[in-house]
Amino acid sequence: MRRNRYYSGPVTDHFDGRLFFAPARPADRTLGDILAWRFRERPAPWPKAYPSPYVDRPPHRVQGGALRVSYIGHASFLIQTRGLNLLIDPVFSKRASPASWAGPARVNPPGIDFDNLPPIDAVLVTHNHYDHLDLGTLSRLNARWRPRILTPLGNDKIMRAHDRALQPEAHDWGARVPLSDHVAAHYAPAHHWSARGLYDRRMALWCAFVLETPDGALYCIGDTGFGDGAIFRDVAEKFGAPRLALIPIGAYEPRWFMKDQHIDPVEAVEVFKLCGARHAIAHHWGTFPLSNEAIDAPPKALAEALRKAAIEPERFRALRPGEVYEEGAS
Repeated sequence: MRRNRYYSGPVTDHFDGRLFFAPARPADRTLGDILAWRFRERPAPWPKAYPSPYVDRPPHRVQGGALRVSYIGHASFLIQTRGLNLLIDPVFSKRASPASWAGPARVNPPGIDFDNLPPIDAVLVTHNHYDHLDLGTLSRLNARWRPRILTPLGNDKIMRAHDRALQPEAHDWGARVPLSDHVAAHYAPAHHWSARGLYDRRMALWCAFVLETPDGALYCIGDTGFGDGAIFRDVAEKFGAPRLALIPIGAYEPRWFMKDQHIDPVEAVEVFKLCGARHAIAHHWGTFPLSNEAIDAPPKALAEALRKAAIEPERFRALRPGEVYEEGAS
């Protein structure tokens, strides 16, 4: 039995002393499952380029209760509110891969050029998959601004092994970490898993983040399966209706393989309803080819799911990289 190379700590309801797990989550996919997906299923073709018509140049700061959220692409966002500049799962590299020459390549550039980023105060990394934890980007951010880096247990060791100058703060589900006098980050559960290679599956934790602000919570989901829906209801119960939720809608086909780790657009609408969010932004689509659905299938399916649920499409938008969501102070 391999030891956990990233973390050691007491047994909990989601850590068995060696590996992390989501309670009541199905067993891991087998090598046979992976081979069946890769060799028996036929993915929809993606274009080599899918450029966005938008490019954002964010302001230096957004003060008070105003909110500005820029979609960088895939699962990467810049959130500006209460004088803070926060990055969620920033990936500026060409590939979501351990290799610079192979693996899923982005089909559009980041919606904000790296040199046009404002001063970054904190970076929140939900888990260690390559499309969410981009070590090269973290090093670039650290060299320029030395932001705080928040991540779940075990991922800190991965980051430090890459760059000793990084000083990540790793916490468990349920932790509350103040970012300023007005904003705090809460670590919330997600139905997912982790791995950077073949032999480190579930050795580091994964999470969603809930940003507590005086103007309402911001619910930032990286990747998740749906499960029984309880984790999304819990957010509404603990934090009230989120002002805004960032909800993934892509990488869901084939469903038999992906359903336990990635929600589809219909489930994303259910997440939106269960957490009670006033508005939502869709993500995790249209940048990296990771699964079998067509590049534009997720927003089309989202629009249909919203129509069937009688939810105004303006409340749950699928942005393109470089597009911006804004709210004034409440």
